[in-house]
Order: sequence, then C-alpha cells, then structure tokens
Amino acid sequence: MFSLGGKQAVITGGGSGIGKAISQLFARQGATVHIIELNETAASDAVKEIQETGGKAFAYGGDVTNQDQMVDVFHRITEVDILVNNAGIAHVGNLENTSASDFDRIYSVNVKGAYNCFYAAIPLMKSRKGGVILSMASIAALVGITDRFAYSTSKGAIYAMSLSVARDYMQYNIRSNTISPARVHTPFVDGFISKNYPGREEEMFQKLSQSQPIGRMAQPAEIAALALYLCSDEASFITGCDYPIDGGFIKLNN
Repeated sequence: MFSLGGKQAVITGGGSGIGKAISQLFARQGATVHIIELNETAASDAVKEIQETGGKAFAYGGDVTNQDQMVDVFHRITEVDILVNNAGIAHVGNLENTSASDFDRIYSVNVKGAYNCFYAAIPLMKSRKGGVILSMASIAALVGITDRFAYSTSKGAIYAMSLSVARDYMQYNIRSNTISPARVHTPFVDGFISKNYPGREEEMFQKLSQSQPIGRMAQPAEIAALALYLCSDEASFITGCDYPIDGGFIKLNN
C-alpha cells in the first residue's frame, strides 16, 4: 500500500521542514522526487540525503513567485504526476500592523507562488491523463488566530484555489486537496523563537507546544504521512477536501 513507484513528484520548498520530510518519504515509497527551492543549497543537500539512501531525487533552483521560472522548471521536469505546493512564508501581525509591503510579500509567495505552480503543472498532468495536487493550507484558514491577518488570508486563498482546481479538472482525472496543519516543530519555529524570545527559548517552546490540546507540536514526518496517503492511489476517491492535522486544535481548543 501507498507505493509511489514510477511516479514523478514535484515538491516546492522541499529542502527543509515539512517539505523535506515529504520529499524523503515520497522517495522511500518509490517516487522520483523533484525539489524546487529558492535556497539551492538546501535543495541540493536534501537531494544528496535521498540519493545516499537509494532514492531518486533532483534539485532545481527557482522562485515560485516568478511564473516564467516555474513554467521553465516544470518543462525541464517534463512529466509530473504529483505536485505538492509546500513553499510558503509566515507573518505575525494583525490588520493594523500589517503593512502593504508585508501583505504583498505574503500574497506573492503563498498565493501567487501556488498559482504559478498550478499553472505550470496542470497542462503536464492533462497530457498524462491524470495527477494529484496537494497544497499546504493551515488551521489559520479555518479558525481565527491572533496576529495572523496576512498569513490567514493567504492560507484561505490556498484552500479556495484547491477547491476550484478540483472542480475544474476532475474531468481530466486530476485530484486536488489541502492539508491544514497546526503548529509543526520545524527549524522555522526554532528560529522564530530564538529571534523573538532570546533567553526564553525553552519556556516559549513549551508554551507554544501546550497551545495544542494534544500537548505538543506535530513532527514533519507526521504531516508527510498524511501527504503520502492523499497523493497515493489509495486516495483515488478523494478530491476537493481539506484535512486538518492539528492535535485537536480546531474542535477541542475551548
């Protein structure tokens, strides 16, 4: 079960955090993994780790905000069975302290970046008479979270775009779903804590962990396991759905 043998999988932001965990798991399950990263070093390092364990992977430098770049990269890959729209950035702030440049930056990476990859991948999937697209939304798309105005907006857009693609391309055997994680323990979280709470890292890590009803953050591998299921043939009846993976945050946080 959950074999990706013979599949060509493109993962944006696949060189670190959740994206890296997905890249590694997909490669272990037999996919040829294509990592697109703004940070080419991170992409190359992730590819090297995959290759050292017998997997097939390739690295591509690219900026998801640039449509021409993405179309060029996807044409170089030539065959795409799976796209994971994972690349994204965060922002902390409410409406009043989110500047126009902050908002534009979040929109450009999180929303336009995913759109550019949809745009590049769909024609290739149509030519192969099928495909799977999985996009990273967030619990911030589904519930109100303090000081996440721009970020929540972008993740709500991801959810809506995924639904639209699922509806429009169902006839081509293309599935489109989203995952909505709560807080996941990635290098980004550690960097955020050390930057904003110097000297209080352990205290703040515990506080953020306890904000999940289950009492801890998710691990990237746990998100990757759900991604594997949704991109596998075992999930062939699933499209137009969002899957919260949140340690009880949405339903039990009261």
